[in-house]
Amino acid sequence: MLDLLLSTLLDLLTLKHMTFMMVGVTVGLVIGVLPGLGGIAGLSLLLPFIYGMDQTSALAMLIGLVAVVPTADTFSSILMGIPGSSASQATVLDGFPLARQGEAARALAAAFFASMLGGMFGAVVLTAAVLAARPIILAFGSAELFMLTLFGLSTVAALSGGNLAKGVAAACLGLAFGMIGAAPATGEYRMDFDTLYLSDGLPLVIVGLGIFALPEMFDLLRGGGAIAKQGQSLGRGWFQGVRDVIRNPGLVLRCSGIGALIGAIPGIGGSVVDWIAYSHAMQTSKDRSQYGKGEIRGVIAPESANNAVQGGALLPTLLFGIPGSGSMAIFLAGMILLGLQPGPSMAERDLNITYTIIWSLAIANLLGTALCIALAPGIAKLTLVRYTLIAPFMVMVLCFAAFQATRSYYDLLALVAVGVLGVFMRRFGWSRPAFLIGFVLSLGAERYLYQAVQFSGWDFLTRPLVLVILALTLLSLWAGLRKSSGSGAINTEGAAEDSRASRMWPQLAFAAVVLGLFVFTFAEGMKNSYLALMFPVAVACVGGACALWVLFWQSRGAVAAGSANFDTEAEAKDYGPWPFLGWFLGIVALTGLIGFFAALVLFFLAFLRVVARCPWWQVLVLTAAACTFLLVLASSLNLLFPGGVLQAHVDLPWPLR
Repeated sequence: MLDLLLSTLLDLLTLKHMTFMMVGVTVGLVIGVLPGLGGIAGLSLLLPFIYGMDQTSALAMLIGLVAVVPTADTFSSILMGIPGSSASQATVLDGFPLARQGEAARALAAAFFASMLGGMFGAVVLTAAVLAARPIILAFGSAELFMLTLFGLSTVAALSGGNLAKGVAAACLGLAFGMIGAAPATGEYRMDFDTLYLSDGLPLVIVGLGIFALPEMFDLLRGGGAIAKQGQSLGRGWFQGVRDVIRNPGLVLRCSGIGALIGAIPGIGGSVVDWIAYSHAMQTSKDRSQYGKGEIRGVIAPESANNAVQGGALLPTLLFGIPGSGSMAIFLAGMILLGLQPGPSMAERDLNITYTIIWSLAIANLLGTALCIALAPGIAKLTLVRYTLIAPFMVMVLCFAAFQATRSYYDLLALVAVGVLGVFMRRFGWSRPAFLIGFVLSLGAERYLYQAVQFSGWDFLTRPLVLVILALTLLSLWAGLRKSSGSGAINTEGAAEDSRASRMWPQLAFAAVVLGLFVFTFAEGMKNSYLALMFPVAVACVGGACALWVLFWQSRGAVAAGSANFDTEAEAKDYGPWPFLGWFLGIVALTGLIGFFAALVLFFLAFLRVVARCPWWQVLVLTAAACTFLLVLASSLNLLFPGGVLQAHVDLPWPLR
């Protein structure tokens, strides 16, 4: 076996193969930096080019891209507060505060180094497990997968801050949003308002961008300055970030293991692994006071886990032909195009191909990390630029990325709706991470519960592996609740003590709206048959009870409400985020009338002149730069622009089409 390992390494280390790997790494870096695209879009882009290529070069290029995306997506998560992909959402919680404190370099260095170690760990796990993983993976049926979703939901306890009822209600709200569309049990539609767009449910990329990116962007615009405080050097902290990782070897090892394990289980995917790793980091920390404010362990944990996912996800992909994630599904298609047949033969006859993939994964992680570190100082300087100059570019990327979800104008409307919800949740201290965890796990939880009950009845709860995962879930809950009150609470939306309000009616109104959403979920669930109503009704009852509990305490007054009293706008002297939401609504409305590209040009001209107060020459230069970037991106990736009423009646040339 050692001879085969070395021969595949030597075969890979040729100029031709390494050149193709660098192509994959470079494309992955660009895809990762742009929020909302992710590995699926990148692999789809490379897939047409592998026709006629030799297997080693093609696999090196595809794996090069897959390995780098989870590393490169750290840029936007830390520097802009925008999740680069679904696997880097938890990084925002502490990475972005560190950037605002002028420690972007330290956060980036820690993230890159942890990502590299996580990726290498995933490659080692793949090497060791490829011959022995089959019985382990086959041991996970629907019942065990359902219990794993519950384990993921148990992290909500640690992310609820000082008010558990708000955290549970936020998670239930995310579960309810995730149930929009067809029920996995019977195919009956729920909460879709009889619209074709909602019949498939809300896309994850829109929910992620709306719930996190828009509220943070509006908040930065209100501040009027740069992301980082002026006078703070970006250069310091590069070695500090590496030292932070070295000082936490156990955390990196455990979170990498979590990432590889979750990645190896088909159906769970990498969307939730960063939250599980983040929760684990908090639960194992003695001092949790800095989590959510700029704790470096909150960056190291998710970044080491989300890179290890790729190694784990390759296990079921190679051994069973079952993709462990969305990007692995595209990779599987690439293997078939190359004439490779995933299956048990990958651990026997085609073991050399498997080792080529493993070496590619390890080397690509090293190359990607080196490239990110080399480019980081230049990209990190963005945090010193006045945010009003960056915001229109962010609006452009957010709208463009959101539209690629289903390529419907409704994507933009959904982004606005989820963004408004995110603004209110941020203002009133309802945990957005808990909401996102609920949303991500909703479909899997309902589907696996239905399958487990159908296959085994409620006796599935007595299966040995189910009991083991149940014990781990209870342990996670206990660890999360142990310090969920008092000074040990993790406040992902800020400290309740700093956000007390004397005027309670805005909070009461929002809590009443949340309660109304659960009543609606209950009513919609009751319209379905037994199998389809079971999950939404249960979620509505739990979430409604928690919302009622919050309402009860808030109605008793500002002092008696305790931690339920949370309003970051209580002492605000300006108009809040609403003027900037108005600008965002403006470009969405204009897009509906004249199409995205024309609307973007008008938006840039108006925003830079009125809000950023730029001279005309600067307005024109920045607008031209944005248009050029967008045109090159759309042309190279063969992406479409949202059209409007004008395009429906007039045949215009590209890009106005």
